[in-house]
Amino acid sequence: MSDSTTTAPQVAMLWEDADPDRVLRQRFGLDGAAAAGRWVCSLVGRVWGAHDVVCERIVLSDVNALAWLSTDDGPRLAKWTRSQERFARLQQLAALTGWLEGEGQPVSALVPARDGRLQVEHDGVSTGVQRVVRGELLDVDDTAQVWAAGAALARLHVALARWPGGVHLTGSPAYDDPRRALAGRLGTDSSQVPAGAGALLRRLLREAPDLSGAPQLVHGDVRSANVLCRGSEVVALLDLEEARADQRVVELARAAVLLGTRFHDWAPVPGGVRHTFRAGYESVSRLSPAESRWFDVVELATSWAMVPTGGDPTGWGSEARAVTARLGG
Repeated sequence: MSDSTTTAPQVAMLWEDADPDRVLRQRFGLDGAAAAGRWVCSLVGRVWGAHDVVCERIVLSDVNALAWLSTDDGPRLAKWTRSQERFARLQQLAALTGWLEGEGQPVSALVPARDGRLQVEHDGVSTGVQRVVRGELLDVDDTAQVWAAGAALARLHVALARWPGGVHLTGSPAYDDPRRALAGRLGTDSSQVPAGAGALLRRLLREAPDLSGAPQLVHGDVRSANVLCRGSEVVALLDLEEARADQRVVELARAAVLLGTRFHDWAPVPGGVRHTFRAGYESVSRLSPAESRWFDVVELATSWAMVPTGGDPTGWGSEARAVTARLGG
């Protein structure tokens, strides 16, 4: 069993402009990249029983870390956090993801430790280990992949509606009725919405029928960065850490708008991509007439919410204007 790396792994920050070695020392108590690699290799060897463990790369975000490992049983991902307020939620998500895998959903479930635990708490850290799913991030220019992603989301929603653990997850925001939520945002954060688009959104919101279905668990962060494909097949819907209770159509419409976004590449997709994504979804589970009306409301609101103040180099404004024109504004 290997409990150390032969060379220091590459270490990088996911979002922040910060020195990763300093972050390792100050937030994780690890004395640089080599020490971090030795620590995670030793942990995965001792607790998960892996052999010949080598840490190749670590990515840091706040007090969270993700390590790419090679082992005698194939590549693994180890993910850990020092945020103790998230520990209970991570335990619930581990159980949820394992259940979804048992239901045949394309998720990346956790590998059980030697004692059967999925999420292991130790020394002020909570850690999970996953197998690496081979695939490429969703290409929004590939119509077959976009269709498949919509269909995969629909199947995930069908499964999540059956989850026996209920819709409440520790640490999730309380469910807010979409009419009240969008009306509140219009009242407090609409400076970038032109008057015509704002009037259209208010009218659509006022005329939208009540949604009859109860909220259910949804993925919470469906976009290209979290959809892995091989050819035209979706092989994994990743990262359920934002799972929460909501209306399924709210997630579908938001996902259609944000589908092309990745970690450092936040650009809109054209209307044709959104249409294909929705069509793929409805090939599995049709929206009700009321949900179809709400799709328009959420698509319009999300499109304008994504328009940045100041410069708009990737064209969110032009896409938001196109949605406004299509819906009658």
